[in-house]
Amino acid sequence: MSEFGKVAVLLGGLSAEREVSLKSGQAIINALQEADVDVVAFDPAERNLWELKALEVDRVFIALHGRGGEDGTVQGALEFMGLPYTGSGVLGSALAMDKIRCKQLFESAKLSTARYCVVKASQDIDAAALMADFGKVMVKPSHEGSSIGMTQATSAQELQAALSEAFKYDNEILIEQWIEGREFTVAMLGNEALPVIEMRTPRGFYDYQAKYQANSTEYYCPADIITAYTEQLQVMAKHAFELVGATGWGRVDAMQDSNGQFYLLEVNTVPGMTEKSLVPMAAKQNGLSFKQLVIRILEQTL
Repeated sequence: MSEFGKVAVLLGGLSAEREVSLKSGQAIINALQEADVDVVAFDPAERNLWELKALEVDRVFIALHGRGGEDGTVQGALEFMGLPYTGSGVLGSALAMDKIRCKQLFESAKLSTARYCVVKASQDIDAAALMADFGKVMVKPSHEGSSIGMTQATSAQELQAALSEAFKYDNEILIEQWIEGREFTVAMLGNEALPVIEMRTPRGFYDYQAKYQANSTEYYCPADIITAYTEQLQVMAKHAFELVGATGWGRVDAMQDSNGQFYLLEVNTVPGMTEKSLVPMAAKQNGLSFKQLVIRILEQTL
């Protein structure tokens, strides 16, 4: 496909999600090679980004997950270099990567999201009072993906331990009301919300192990929910995606409690892209092969 010219797939990087990114990037490279696209692998952890110019690359497929690839920094560098790239721009990437600012945006737009509070590394907290107020909570570093550094807590002691773990990854932590219920995700492709997927895991929540290592995670695509719920969740996901300034492709995660109420969790602008990942799963339900999905995403750079 000569219309794309030479394509660099950015993969790996220095974030805590490096291993996942290497797998996503390789799957994308394989698909592009199948489509006869001139493609080169490029790991910013091992090479200077300016080498893209020396390689005479025409466009970039970003398969970097987490910090340095999904937070607007590499997007800004590529803008400066004049290289078209896949996915969200600088602002959309930065906002979506910041779980706390995302929550604040959801609140401002009156989109349903779980109750929360923010804790900074320099701050003293009364763990017992916080647990008395919230009950069970989920503790999340503000700027990590793939559920890295996330822990649930049901007591003041567990909360302190969860915060200690989260502060290894970030100096700003989101403490979120635990939502007991079903977990869903909506993949976005262009302006379209793809079929809803439900994830079920015996691990308590859809954590790193459930996503990438466990064989016990079950996926239902399309999700076994009534049409009204499907449509409601797709509308919410589209609103959230646009609200943070995300474009191109991505994924919006949500929970549903026992009363049928949906709660937005977060927006992912460079979600996993192995052949078993959630976005390809939803695209397949809509009749797109993995190769076709990769080409559709790359076409957005033309």
